Amino acid sequence: MDTMLAGRFHLDSKKFAVEEVPIPVPGPGEVLIEVKAAGVCLSDVHLLDGSLVPLFATSDTVTVGHEVSGVIHTLGPGLKRGLPVGTRVTLEAGKTCGTCAGCVRHRPCTRMLTAGIDYDGGWAEYVVAREDTLIPIPDSLPFDQAAIIPDAVSTPYAAVVATAGVRAAQSVGVWGVGGVGAHNVRLARLVGAAPIIAVDPLPGARERALAFGADLALDPAAPDFADQVRAATGGRGLDFAFDCAGVPAVRDQAASVLGLGGSLILVGITPRPLTITEGLTFNYLQKQVRGHYGGFPESVSELVRLTAAGRLDLAPSITDHIPLVEAADAVHRLEHKIGDPIRLVLVP
Repeated sequence: MDTMLAGRFHLDSKKFAVEEVPIPVPGPGEVLIEVKAAGVCLSDVHLLDGSLVPLFATSDTVTVGHEVSGVIHTLGPGLKRGLPVGTRVTLEAGKTCGTCAGCVRHRPCTRMLTAGIDYDGGWAEYVVAREDTLIPIPDSLPFDQAAIIPDAVSTPYAAVVATAGVRAAQSVGVWGVGGVGAHNVRLARLVGAAPIIAVDPLPGARERALAFGADLALDPAAPDFADQVRAATGGRGLDFAFDCAGVPAVRDQAASVLGLGGSLILVGITPRPLTITEGLTFNYLQKQVRGHYGGFPESVSELVRLTAAGRLDLAPSITDHIPLVEAADAVHRLEHKIGDPIRLVLVP
């Protein structure tokens, strides 16, 4: 039987290794994708360190990776879309479980399965994908850039345009300017937010945020932090504060500098409780907290069109290319912020 290399995480032993496994065979409604690029996300790190537990795992071992691009290699039976072998595609980061009657895919689903967590993802030479999760990409869009769209870019995109609904001239703060937060800054700029304030303890991340379109980059530990936010917003406070770090202290600080009717958008994920220590003024100023998770199916298609039209250049987001066999090293680099990466990309 033909075999391939795949980055496999064993849920029982919590061990990760690049192993030789059989090449999967596509079933009805599925295709086999030859992987060309796969992003390394902080969610992958959290899976491997045990802080992210699969809710709907389909087996005891899973191939990691939910940011994937490649070409259609083999067609399964019963396909409806007519995409031929050789079509360049990126894959949506998740899929519905398919068991809910009358399931509507563009609405939030409590049984949404995530690639590389609940079922096999793309840290491999080949991956099986359901045909309705495939997004064709133009020849002008490099595989590495296409791979990161389904999460690193679509998650903040959906947070900005859908969950928050940011309009031109509204003020935005972004806490944590890593792989997701850096794109949150760029997308807020794309929709016309002003001012955009990036918040990160790392000087390098703050410099990157300014290069990506932030008007101001602040250290959250600065003693005059709140004063600087008020000054930048003309004393009004923020319309939207995006927590891209998933840290309780970040959420508390972000909520404290919201203005009248301002919203805290929870983009970063954490199993730790949400705590808002602010008292009466939270009510008086009618502040809100909104949860957010991932992107929406239409987000990926829209972002592919935006990049193809030249509205969004993702080349600066690719920090490095790493061979698939060195996936563990890529995880180590991201976990410890070695080189302050935006996105590391695995190449089979």
